[in-house]
Amino acid sequence: MSMTPPRSTSWWRTAVIYQVYPRSFADSTGNGIGDLPGITSRLDHLAALGVDAVWLSPFYRSPQNDAGYDVSDYCDVDPIFGTLADADTLIARAHELGLRVIFDVVPNHSSSEHRWFKEALAAGPGSPERARYIFREGRGPEGAEPPNNWLSMFGGPAWTRINEADGTPGPWYLHLFDSTQPDFDWTNPWVAGQFDDVLRFWFDRGIDGFRIDVAHGLAKAPGLPDVDMDPLRTGGEWAGDDHPYWSRDTVHDIWRRWRRVANEYGGDRALVAEAWVLPLSKMAKWVRPDELHQAFNFGYLMTAWDAQELRSSIDEALAEFPAVGAPSTWVLSNHDSIRHTTRLALKTPQPHGMGIGPLSADRPEEGAALRRGRAATLVMLALPGSAYVYQGEELGLPEAIDIPDAAREDPTWFRTPPGVYGRDGCRVPLPWEADAPAYGFSPTGASWLPQPASWARYAADAQDGVAGSTLEMYRTALRIRRDRSLATGTLVWSESRPEVLDFTVAGVRVVANLSDEPLPLPPGELLHSSGPVDGTIAPDTTVWLTA
Repeated sequence: MSMTPPRSTSWWRTAVIYQVYPRSFADSTGNGIGDLPGITSRLDHLAALGVDAVWLSPFYRSPQNDAGYDVSDYCDVDPIFGTLADADTLIARAHELGLRVIFDVVPNHSSSEHRWFKEALAAGPGSPERARYIFREGRGPEGAEPPNNWLSMFGGPAWTRINEADGTPGPWYLHLFDSTQPDFDWTNPWVAGQFDDVLRFWFDRGIDGFRIDVAHGLAKAPGLPDVDMDPLRTGGEWAGDDHPYWSRDTVHDIWRRWRRVANEYGGDRALVAEAWVLPLSKMAKWVRPDELHQAFNFGYLMTAWDAQELRSSIDEALAEFPAVGAPSTWVLSNHDSIRHTTRLALKTPQPHGMGIGPLSADRPEEGAALRRGRAATLVMLALPGSAYVYQGEELGLPEAIDIPDAAREDPTWFRTPPGVYGRDGCRVPLPWEADAPAYGFSPTGASWLPQPASWARYAADAQDGVAGSTLEMYRTALRIRRDRSLATGTLVWSESRPEVLDFTVAGVRVVANLSDEPLPLPPGELLHSSGPVDGTIAPDTTVWLTA
């Protein structure tokens, strides 16, 4: 029987959205890389988990220099992931299971292998084709120096010089990310028109929304002026009010245009901003009523395991997002961040994107880190608004730390100084079956990143139906969240010890013990907990009680 999601213009306000990183979710062919048929075959897992929607990171045609975020065709599927027909099958099956579908879109840059960029190179200086991207003459003698001092997010200069068809040195092109990812010039109406077509192509195929990569970028300051920055902190979360390429006011005109396209489809399509912007009062600009529907709350993701800091982060989100008519969003892990089961137990927080690896001195013990990660999850899933779950966190997966240097693939690893490990550790393929090759990820045992030997105990089949397992903890939490309408409740704080989070939402009292000592269990029926409860709440444990 079909369970196609009912049409609602507000589903995204309360949804729990599950992120799939396609190459690491499920491999149907045995080549060690996950694909669309593999995802489709595992959608029952998501339906049983109790999420409302699935978001897929890029699977478009791509040379895969940045794991698919270097797109060479926005309207086709890369053969390593399958075909357009496979995408249609996935959309249809998800809708049958009652799951909405969100695809990633990458509008700041394309691949250098995209037809649009190849045409720009071939057309030559001053051509309309060149105007699709940001080409500039170099500085210094014979233009041998980059046009400005901007740095790539992946390390090194944000500019690469080309040779013209006759072999002579030409201008430089901007790439805020890898050199194979040239930035579009969004002042060019041609670019905006092409992306209107991309959005409609996928909306017409039935998807329910887009997650927008680098939504705080795209707009660059006229004249492309130099900027002072820390080479290891080039992200938008550290940008000032007048940064030359992050968080500029003119970017909002782009999102108003996209909102008008989404509204053509009945008002129930959602646009989600990846906007690394702080403070939240600034990020809320991305989700005003005529712009995008949601923005990831990265301020919450980056908050340490500290009760007062978490309370401040929660209060800020519940003030700033509703003030512009948008829901608060909550996220603990994603494909760019150290998995929260490891990250929250680090003694020294790592800058975003640095990762940890074999030589990192800070290596949390897995069991203790998992207890803290589970406690953090039950805090997050009780909060009003919409929540995001990254694939594998429902299994309690830790960051994969001991990936050999030779096996790493993240461009960050190759373009930055030693000690910056990048994002491979959170992208290792999932364990589905404890005793199968590649833990059930691939029928042949192949895996594009090596899976830790300890992951058998985290496999989905080893946790399914097992009381107290992380998988069952998530399932129960999502059921209670839905049945008791926590997402639409009003949060009210209770006064407690400084090391304790204590609040009530929709008749559910949430108490999280972030101290080093057991905490007396308050009165009320115990609805759920992140760990064993016997008259007290142990350190790094969260409980849900009837208020």
